This record gives sequence, C-alpha cells and structure tokens, in this order.
Amino acid sequence: MKIVLPKETHPEETRVSMTPEIVKKLVSLGAEVEIESGLGLSCSYQDQDYQEAGATINRDRQNLLSSADIVLRLRKPDKAEISQLKKGSIHISYLDPFNEPDLIQSFTQQGISAISMEMIPRTTIAQKMDVLSSQANLGGYVAVLSAASKIDKVFPMMSTPSGTIKPARVFIIGAGVAGLQAIATARRLGAVVEAFDTRPVVEEQVRSLGAKFLQIDLGETGQTKDGYAKQLTTEQLAKQREGMKKACAQADVVITTAQVFGKKAPLIITKDILSQMKPGSVVVDMAVETGGNVEGSKVNEDVEINGVTVIGTANLPARVARDASLMFSNNLYNFLAHFWDKEQKQFNLNREDDIIKGSLITHGGAVVHDLFKGGLK
Repeated sequence: MKIVLPKETHPEETRVSMTPEIVKKLVSLGAEVEIESGLGLSCSYQDQDYQEAGATINRDRQNLLSSADIVLRLRKPDKAEISQLKKGSIHISYLDPFNEPDLIQSFTQQGISAISMEMIPRTTIAQKMDVLSSQANLGGYVAVLSAASKIDKVFPMMSTPSGTIKPARVFIIGAGVAGLQAIATARRLGAVVEAFDTRPVVEEQVRSLGAKFLQIDLGETGQTKDGYAKQLTTEQLAKQREGMKKACAQADVVITTAQVFGKKAPLIITKDILSQMKPGSVVVDMAVETGGNVEGSKVNEDVEINGVTVIGTANLPARVARDASLMFSNNLYNFLAHFWDKEQKQFNLNREDDIIKGSLITHGGAVVHDLFKGGLK
C-alpha cells in the first residue's frame, strides 16, 4: 500500500505532516512511503533524512498524488487537487468539514474516502490520535510566551537590592487543553494565575496547577459527551462578561481560549471590558481564526485598543513547528497503526469501528458521516 506525503502549500504553514522518525515507523509496518521533495524543509528536515528513513522522493506533485493509495497531509487540500487523486484512495488530514461543503462535495464526486482528523472522537482509545488536543496543548504554551514577549514587565516575583518586583497577574479564560497548558506555563514563569471555565468539572484541574478558579454563576452549563464546553445562551454570555470584568481589570495578561467545536467562537472580551483594563496590559485571542473571543482582534495582527495590546496570532502551534510536527506525525501514525493489517500490510478502513465512524466524511461516492449527510444547516 502506497502512502504519499505532499508538501504543505499554505503560505503561513511551517509544520509538516510527517517527520523522518515517524516515516521510519510507517515503513516498518510494511508501507511504501513516498514524499514530495522538500516536504520537511520548514522544520529543517532534508530529503536525505526521509530517504534514510526508507521513503522515496518524488519531485512531481501531480504524479505523487495520482499514484497514492493513502494521502497524508496536515492542512485541508486545495479543491483543484482532489481531481488528481485516484478513485477509491484515502485522504487523511484536517478538513474543517463544518465550513467546507464544497470540499466535501469534491471528495464525493471523486470517490475518495476522506477522513477528517479533527473529527476523531474524544475517547480513551483515541487519545493518542487526537490532533486537536496535541496542537492545542502547544498553542496554550506559545500563547503565554507571546504575551510574555509583549508585556513591559516580568512574570515572576523578584526580590532585589533595589526593591521587590510583584509577579504578573494572568487571567486565562477556558480550561480545556490549551487553557490548562497556558495555566501551567504561566505558573512555571512565576505568574499569579486565575482561570475561568463554564464547566465546573474542571475546577479541580485548575487548582491542581496552582491557579485560582473564578466562580461565576451562569446557571446550567456543562460539557458535551466529547468534553467540549456547551455553547452558552446570549444571557449566559452577558453574565459571563460581567463576572469577568474585575478579573480582567486586575490582570496584566488575559488569554482567551474559548471555542465551540464546529461553530463560531463566542465573543467574550468586549471593548468595554478592554477599556477597564490597565494600560500596557496584553490580551491573547487564541480563537481569532474562528471569529475571535476579543472584540477588535485581527488575524495575524497585534492591535492596540484603549492602551491594551491584543495579539491575534493565528496558528500558534506553528511557532514551535518542529515539536508540533512531531506530535501531529505521531497522531497520524497512531491512527494508521490502529487499523493496520499486519499480514496484508495495508490499512483496514473498518467502517464498523467508532473511530472510523466519527471521522470518515465521504466514502464510495457518498457523504457517509451522519452530521453531513443532509448538508450543513
């Protein structure tokens, strides 16, 4: 079975879909692995590194794609490239299926089995395949470092002959994977950390990392079966903003991580809240690519609003591309290995398995995922 890995074409993407050490593991399964020349250059991996791992190099992208039994990549493909894929082949990557109906249609017309890595269920057995968690983890880490590089004070308390410097105060909104890593990173840097989440169940995790948990009574909230925060009502969002005003006003750094899977991110920090924050403070909007948690934030821009710097850097994991690529590679490998038939030396697309059911969007010329069969509402 031939597995191919094309280069990422998005101009701002520095991560790669597969590192040489993980390619070696794929080859050990009995797979034939072929990569596009230059696949790993953005992470300082040379073609020779992949050759030594057992892959062959192809400089003809169209030939590479058309000969594949399985295509592995990180970003969703350009629609024009789908027509180059072999009918019946398998395509595995991020797909953003909630926002890409035309892409889904193209996969259907071409007869491709399209697997969306972000749709893999959040179950115990699938944890090692969870790309959303692995990348969000690094995103939370980078968000704190981004804030630390912009603020005009240090994070830890320092006692010096010249006087004592108070520690920075960091307020983190959302205690999912990204938020918990942001809490841990800010604490390691010596900041005083406070956090809020709509799910009371995460309070213990927040406190275990040495942060204070902000209590705001929003009524019934909770989380989905996959562990995501449920979308708040308009009234609950208003209560949340009101409850967070004081925490934001006291903070030197605010990091927002709130996202609703498959939907636009909720607006949490309004310009009214920003106007009450201290001049020189910093806000990092980790949801800027999905609509933004902060009013006025802009994708890939740092903007100043009422003396507050709002950081809107997109694709934060790409700032630590080498480790992000390794984690993504492991997620892909673990997914493939879980369904690999060692005797036949091929991937077994077991449609009865819950992981495949949750992530397979198109197959055999039809949309097969229950959420997308009737088109997006």
